[in-house]
Amino acid sequence: MATLIRMPEVAAGATEIVLSKWLVSVGDQVNAGDLIAEMETEKAVVDYASDFGGKVHRILVAEGADVEVGSPILILLDDSEAGSAGDALLGDGGATIATPAAQPVAEQPAAPSSPVVSPVVSPVIATVSPVVSPVIVAAPVAPSGDRTFVSPLVRKLARETGVDLAQVVGTGPNGRKVRRDLEAYLANRPAASTVQPTQQPASQASATLASGNVSHEPAGFTAVPHTGMRRAIARRLTESKSTVPHFYLSADCNVDELLELRKRINAASPVKISVNDLVVRAVALALVDVPEANVIWTPEAMRRFDSVDISVAVSTDGGLLTPIVRSAEKRSLTNLSAEIADLATRSRSGKLRQDELEGGSFAVTNLGMFGTKEFAAILNPPQSGILAVGAASKRAVVIDDEISIANIMTVTLSADHRAIDGALAAQWLAAFVSRIENPLSMLI
Repeated sequence: MATLIRMPEVAAGATEIVLSKWLVSVGDQVNAGDLIAEMETEKAVVDYASDFGGKVHRILVAEGADVEVGSPILILLDDSEAGSAGDALLGDGGATIATPAAQPVAEQPAAPSSPVVSPVVSPVIATVSPVVSPVIVAAPVAPSGDRTFVSPLVRKLARETGVDLAQVVGTGPNGRKVRRDLEAYLANRPAASTVQPTQQPASQASATLASGNVSHEPAGFTAVPHTGMRRAIARRLTESKSTVPHFYLSADCNVDELLELRKRINAASPVKISVNDLVVRAVALALVDVPEANVIWTPEAMRRFDSVDISVAVSTDGGLLTPIVRSAEKRSLTNLSAEIADLATRSRSGKLRQDELEGGSFAVTNLGMFGTKEFAAILNPPQSGILAVGAASKRAVVIDDEISIANIMTVTLSADHRAIDGALAAQWLAAFVSRIENPLSMLI
């Protein structure tokens, strides 16, 4: 049976996706679960796997094209079918193919989207009886005017590598600059040039002072255009802070035993365990201890999860990403550490899949390595909790009515009051502190 595969909604609220690279060619045999394309969203490159098998009959969009969600992108045929069966799926004899518009619009901020728990990556299929019909494939349209069209991911990577996109030749539809163009440029990159901040000429500055019209603007500045990722971060955090009723609880944890245990583990283990790994482990087990906190709010009902999926904040050159560690409560400490390290590495290289950025009920963000004592974090919707972790430092504490010195780490829980009440949040925070201050309980 002929199968028409359409562009899936790989990112929440997205109406258009960039199909950056095909991983199959006409005539290739595809099995269900095989990767067929790479797609670019604001934050990640998504590897898209087909849910259906068959032989590739036609590829309907070019690499680098902006494709509306739901538009046809690929036709698969069974081995026994004639090509006309696939062409008939287009409905009008194959005369209309989903191709980039002649004048693509410049990149705009995406509209706010409703929170989702898991990505929707379900292709839409259609089947009809074979009908003989002509096949017409639209050719890419040449670029017009002086406008430059760049995919969001290429714009992000160009900023990270210091590339002036004006020097990159676009080979995508309508001259769009896609990832392969940037990679080709970097392979033969000329000597880097220094971009000077905009300065007001001395003569103009003197005239301004003489006239008494003194400007309070800085003498010079560099305008840094917003990337797709930065727009996404701004949109999501504004949505969170304005629509989610945050409240905050803080606690001090004595981490003397935790640091000693970590030292002993690292002396014997080939995988080096960080304090953050132990914190994530403690968060996961505290959610097992208090399962009522492992929830998110939805308009219809509270959603309580059977497993613990935790976001771990990762700082990248383009902004903060929060990939998900799935089933964190079931992982060994070494496995958890390896998973966090892998997610962090792929976050910084732009290799995360979209499904690795969506879901979970809780997040951990740690600024202790920068010496930050304590801070409060903004929730990442639809998650109901985020733990902000500060630096451990030696402080005077009272133990058994005597003053002594201990390593104290301050943590702050931000919670969604719609899903977690104050008493429940306090109960969870107490469970977390107990796990941190009795670290052997995390190894049993």
